[in-house]
Amino acid sequence: MTRCISVLTALLLLTAAGPAAAFTADGCGAGSCASCHSLDPKEAGTILGGLVDKVNKVEMAEVPGMWLVEVEKGPNKLPVYIDFSKKYVLSGSVIRLADKGDVTQERFARMNKIDLKRIPLDDALLLGRKDAKLKVVVFTDPECPFCKKLHDELKVVVRRDPEIAFLIKLYPLKMHPNAYDKAKSIVCARSLELLELSFAGKPLPAAKCTTKAVDQTLTLAPELGIQSTPTLVLPNGLVMPGYKTADELIKRIREETGAARG
Repeated sequence: MTRCISVLTALLLLTAAGPAAAFTADGCGAGSCASCHSLDPKEAGTILGGLVDKVNKVEMAEVPGMWLVEVEKGPNKLPVYIDFSKKYVLSGSVIRLADKGDVTQERFARMNKIDLKRIPLDDALLLGRKDAKLKVVVFTDPECPFCKKLHDELKVVVRRDPEIAFLIKLYPLKMHPNAYDKAKSIVCARSLELLELSFAGKPLPAAKCTTKAVDQTLTLAPELGIQSTPTLVLPNGLVMPGYKTADELIKRIREETGAARG
C-alpha cells in the first residue's frame, strides 16, 4: 500500500471556479444516480489529462456523489475518484467509518493481484497440512513483532480449519539488522521451530548451507509490490498486508476463494 499512497499523492487535485454539484438539492433525488450522472473511460481520460497514462474502468463509487476510476500511471494500477460535477479528483485513502476499512487500499489490492506462479515456493516453510486445499503465501520477517502476532494466529487457523495451510517466505527487512542472517539460517534448516525461536527473541545457529533464496525474495517482493511484513497472498492472488486475527483470516480466505467450508 506504500506504493499506492506514494503514487496517488503525486496526482494533483483538479480545481475549477464554482462549487461542486455532487451534493446539491437538485441531485439524484429518489432515482438511481446512474440515471442522471454518467462518465465513461474516454471522458474520464479527457478530464484527467496528463495526470494518468490510461483509464481502464469507471464505475459508481462506494462514496456517494463520486465515480471510482481505475487508472494506470507508469507501472502502477491505481484507484482515483471523480465527483459528479466532473471538476474534482480525489486521490489517497478513503476510510469507511462503519468498519474503519480503507476503501482505496481494498480496491488497489484487487487491481494489483499477484500471479502466484511468480513466487518460488521451494524455500517456503509449510504450516498446516501438505494436502490442504487452500494454500496462502505469507511473507514474514523473523524479527518483526507483528509477524510474531500473525504467526500465532496462523497456528490457530490451521487447527480450526485443516483445509487451509500457509507457505511462509522469509523476507527480512533492513530495519531489523539480524533478520537477514536469521532468515538464511531458518531457510537452510527448513525449520518452523527456528522461526518461532527467533520470534521468541532467542539466538539462532549460523546458516548451515549456502542459499540464494533469501536474496531472491528480497529482490522479488518489491517487484510484486510487497514492501512490508507481514503480508499474505491469498490463493486468488489478492494481497493482504498486516496483522489479522484467525477469525478474520478464515472468513476472508473462504470469501475470496469461494470455498464454503464443509
